[in-house]
Amino acid sequence: MTLGYFELALLGATVIGAGTGFVGALVVLRRRTFFAQALTHATYPGAVAAAALGFSVPLGAAIASIAIVGVMAFVARARRQGPQVAAGIVLTGGFAAGALLQASIPGIPVRPESFLVGSILTVTPGDVALAASVFLVALACVAAFGKEIAFSTFDPAGFRVAGYREWHVELLVLGLTAAAVVTALPAVGAILAISLIAAPASAARLVLPTFRGILFASPVIGAAAGIIGVLVSRAVGIAAGPAIALAATTFFLIALIAHRVRRIPWRRDIPVETAEEARLA
Repeated sequence: MTLGYFELALLGATVIGAGTGFVGALVVLRRRTFFAQALTHATYPGAVAAAALGFSVPLGAAIASIAIVGVMAFVARARRQGPQVAAGIVLTGGFAAGALLQASIPGIPVRPESFLVGSILTVTPGDVALAASVFLVALACVAAFGKEIAFSTFDPAGFRVAGYREWHVELLVLGLTAAAVVTALPAVGAILAISLIAAPASAARLVLPTFRGILFASPVIGAAAGIIGVLVSRAVGIAAGPAIALAATTFFLIALIAHRVRRIPWRRDIPVETAEEARLA
């Protein structure tokens, strides 16, 4: 049975939202959100080059992401630099390179805005299969190395003292982050991809106290954001990418409000008797 374009878009948004939400839990908990943001923008030139050459856009973004991770690692190791500096340089430089490349290559067979905000209605079965594969690989990695990831995330000093090598876990998480960014491009593009990576996990973190709970809830929220965004896009007649990003942001705002409300001291200890009443008694 062949799916129509809208059914395929719904399936793609669900799988992409779930996969990016799951990986996003690792990104948020390990405080690598700025790295993910830099990666989303820096894959832009790879996507443009792939479209110009007639290759798969996710494939071009994947190749670019591998090079970007290497560049960021090199910059971060420079004296008096660090991961944040490396991410900032790569974010601006990569996005500028993509914009210049797109402007210098006329007749690219893909609409320019689809690079920036996505085009979920033109998602292909290959894009869905890629997103599903990344999701399954991420699940397998967490199932195999979940204890090490949690230990390294919540107690990095103890992790090193115990004799583990932190760069193994870091490289694994960075690789999954790069893969998640690539799969998010067809749905929300280079600019909005961070919304599907960070917002669902941030929402789950506000309302759930455990590592496992956040890992379980983040893909559910991500998938729900994808479905709602596509449905709203069709009902209202707006672009699906921004609608998905707004849905993910809305989930975060709802979780933030719930978190704040839960912390309000609704019940205060009010004295039954005033000092005067106590004296008269």
